[in-house]
Formats: sequence, structure tokens, C-alpha cells
Amino acid sequence: MTGHVYKSTGSWYTVKTDLGHTYECRIKGKFRIKGIKSTNPIAVGDFVDFELETDNNQETGIIHHIHDRANYIVRKSVNLSKQTHIIAANLDQVFLMITINNPPTLTSFIDRFLVTAEAYSIKTVLLFNKIDTYDEETLNEVKYLAHIYRKIGYECIGVSATTGKNVDKVKALMSNKVSMFSGHSGVGKSTLVNAIEPTLNIKTKEISTQHMQGQHTTTFAEMFDLSFGAKIIDTPGIKGFGVVDMDKEEVGDYFPEIFKLKQDCKFNNCLHVKEPKCAVKDALDNDEIAFSRYRSYLQIIEGEDEHYRTDIWE
Repeated sequence: MTGHVYKSTGSWYTVKTDLGHTYECRIKGKFRIKGIKSTNPIAVGDFVDFELETDNNQETGIIHHIHDRANYIVRKSVNLSKQTHIIAANLDQVFLMITINNPPTLTSFIDRFLVTAEAYSIKTVLLFNKIDTYDEETLNEVKYLAHIYRKIGYECIGVSATTGKNVDKVKALMSNKVSMFSGHSGVGKSTLVNAIEPTLNIKTKEISTQHMQGQHTTTFAEMFDLSFGAKIIDTPGIKGFGVVDMDKEEVGDYFPEIFKLKQDCKFNNCLHVKEPKCAVKDALDNDEIAFSRYRSYLQIIEGEDEHYRTDIWE
């Protein structure tokens, strides 16, 4: 039998067939030693083949094959920095949710996420949430950030999960696609998903006023079928985003504005740091590239973190 993985709890996987039947499945032990470097060999969004078995009068499944993935998005694993954690697979797009101060989303986090999505050919839409709560100064900051990312080519939408502003616009983008919602805990992922599809009633929690951080609500990634033909993957809140398995020389290829200019650099292997006649540094001097983006690029190629740990779930 073939099915689509809707939920992973580490040892068991909820798999749904084309006929709509759902089975709890586990994997054969050899999957863990087949050279797969991730902590989770199977991810939400995977298509798998499985065989049914009867255990204690309950029909469960054993997964024996994973279909090739169209794409997937990864991050550093919880404790083993040399391993990766596959967040989700076979995505049409990702919505990265951003809040300015409630909790704050740093540009370094945004850029690391975008670099990883670019590397795995996943379209990303930036959602600036909670815009109904911002004063004029903060709204100007949202507009400035949106200008930076729109200039590069990313779609940016200001939304309010509580008032419903632009929820229909997000819904239209999701139609007949598999979308993942990601971001820090507390940015309003669950609230927005509930606004898009109220019958789901995903749990939400308030922001911790002491530390201005979201309280963790989603424990495992999980996919849901929506009433308008879309599928959504809700993910645990991410505290940081570690870039995985990327050589210094290729990082610039995943910054669209740097990739566009690199052919104009004097040296083919220019890292855009200290090299002479560098088109990227010239563009930076002329305010054609945002300093925040260049700073993120330097942090990644120099192996720096984002001012906080990038290898743990919140």
C-alpha cells in the first residue's frame, strides 16, 4: 500500500492512503542505518509504501520504502549538530511568519531560513503577522523589511490572524497546494491556521510577557487537509535556524541579489569579503544590497550563529 505521511511522533507515523484510510505505521530498523544522516528518516509530507500487520487486534503498518522526494527542508538536529532534522518533505511552498517585537524575529533568522529554502528549491512567502498591534514606528519597520525582501523577489504580505486582514489572500495562495507554516513560537502560526480553517481548532498559547517569547504549542509537525483543497503542515516553533551542509563558495548562490552580481566580480571564486573589484561589495556601498542581508551572508560563511543557539527547538 502507498500513503502520505501526515504526522510523525518519532517512532510512529500516521499515514493516509488515496482512499482516505489512515494507519499508524512504524519503520523497519534498517532504515536507520542506510546512510541517512537525519535524525528522522521519514518526515511529514513523505510518500511511503507499507505493509499491514495485525498487532493486538489493531491493524498497523510497517513502512518498507520511501518514495523519492521532490524537495525537503532541513535544519540542525536537536542535540547532534552533525546530523540534520527534516522538517517536512514534498512542499509546494513555505510561509515564514514574522513578528517585529512580539516576539522579535531577527533578520539573521529570516535569511538563514530563506537560504535553506533556496538551496532546496522551495518557494517562500513572508507573512508579517500581528500588524494590527503595531504603532506607526513599528509599521514603518515592517514596510522597510518588506521592501528589502520584495526587491529581492520574495512575496511579502502583512496579515493579522486576529482581525482577518489578508487571510483570504493567503488562502488563495494555498489553494490546491501543500504549504508549510513556520517561524518562532508565538508568532501566531496556530492562530492564523485557525483563521484560515476554523474547524481545525489548533491549540494556541499566549506570549510569555516576561521573556517576550512564544510558549511552545506544537510538539510534532503535522499535516492537515483543508476544506478548499489545500494541505497545510504546521510545525513546532523554531528558536534558531542552523544552515546545514553548505560550502562557503555556494552560500552566495542562495542569496538571489548576490547570485545576480557574482558574474561581475573580477574573480570567479570571489567570496565578496576582501577581494578587489567585487561587484557585491560595490553594490553594498551604493545601497543596492541591504546591509542586513550582507551581514547574514557573512555570518553564514564564517560559521557564526544568530546571537543565540541555532541547534535547538524551542
